[in-house]
Amino acid sequence: MMPFEEQEAQLEDIGVSGQDKELTVFNDDVNTFDHVIETLIKVCEHSPEQAEQCTWIIHHNGKCAVKLGQWDYLKPMRDAICDRGISAEVV
Repeated sequence: MMPFEEQEAQLEDIGVSGQDKELTVFNDDVNTFDHVIETLIKVCEHSPEQAEQCTWIIHHNGKCAVKLGQWDYLKPMRDAICDRGISAEVV
């Protein structure tokens, strides 16, 4: 496993800082896999494979951080996901 300092440096290299927030999507018993996958592709610009992986994580773990970034960047995505009937929060 990589030392914490190296992990932190790698995250900074790809534009993720300690100030960033997570857009987290939560599992429910209402929405279909296809609906969640389609939403992640359209709203978060995920690839189909990435959206499917996140959907499986949501299903098995109850939630998944689907995007990292600043509040102003994530809030419109959160709103669009919620408008589609899926629970999401920026944390």
